[in-house]
Amino acid sequence: MNDTRERVVVTEVGLRDGLQSIARIMSTDDKRRWIDAAYAAGVRHMEVASFVPAKLLPQMADAAAVVAHARSYDDLSVTALVPNLKGAQHALDAGVERIVAPISVSVAHSVANVRKTPAEMIDAFAAMRELIDRATAAGGRRVELIAGLSTVFGCTLQGAVPYADIAAIARAAAQAGADVIALGDTTGEATPRQVGKVIELVRDVAGDTLRSLHFHDTRGLGLANTLVALQHGIREFDASLAGLGGCPHAPGATGNVNTEDLVFMLDSMGYDTGIDITRLLASRAVLAQALPGEPLYGYLARAGLPKQFAHGQPAVRESAEPSESLRYSHSSAPQVPQ
Repeated sequence: MNDTRERVVVTEVGLRDGLQSIARIMSTDDKRRWIDAAYAAGVRHMEVASFVPAKLLPQMADAAAVVAHARSYDDLSVTALVPNLKGAQHALDAGVERIVAPISVSVAHSVANVRKTPAEMIDAFAAMRELIDRATAAGGRRVELIAGLSTVFGCTLQGAVPYADIAAIARAAAQAGADVIALGDTTGEATPRQVGKVIELVRDVAGDTLRSLHFHDTRGLGLANTLVALQHGIREFDASLAGLGGCPHAPGATGNVNTEDLVFMLDSMGYDTGIDITRLLASRAVLAQALPGEPLYGYLARAGLPKQFAHGQPAVRESAEPSESLRYSHSSAPQVPQ
């Protein structure tokens, strides 16, 4: 039997999506410590900042400094979120490997979040594509451009999001030059059945460009939705340490899928994340110290690792043969008539 474990990428987004949603501002030094601890645990994909005006989002005022520290690790893929062309230029100047642009499918959320309609954001996205291509042609390294489709599964401002709108925006993003399309459950309204339908819908119009999903656990379905996405071939997921996160412009939307719980589930299923779950759990200490009083979530942190994961390793595949103790107890026990 081939024991090679299939790779699943887990991108830590707490430094951006988690921190933007809380009132307290984490110091730059503590953000560096978080990056160091995540890297030590094996995390190799991080979304560390967003390039937006500090007056609008003071939590991200140190974006360039945070990116600079993340880039000190040669094999760390560093992502930043940008809402416009100016932000994209700042991200390129900082040296990120990936840029994600938020494109809301919901008109109400789009206007509240970036002050543009979805169609206007597609135009801005196309301009980002041109900017990146010019930089590459001038000798810069290739930067991956991600269309981060948000409010895909529902919107607390608009309500239901029509499937036709999802398909239209996904198609437009692909035509505008997206390297990757990521689907976001911004408000935590996704259900497992819906996830499967939307993945197939977007795949029909965007093909293999659809690669990543971003779930929130507002209604406790984050991991169930992840499981369905895995069954539909998705192998890249966002998550946030201790479940930090939400969206300032999506009332009622609570935290992202918890990184520790997600990695534990993936490891238990036999997938390779490259992340040491024990060290990942230990990295929560950075948040506890830097954000005193901030709620930290996670089933695994509360209940602890099962014994078979005590050393941060998934359980050994069970033998087809019963253990010696089981064989002994079964053969020596009195047989009860059925």
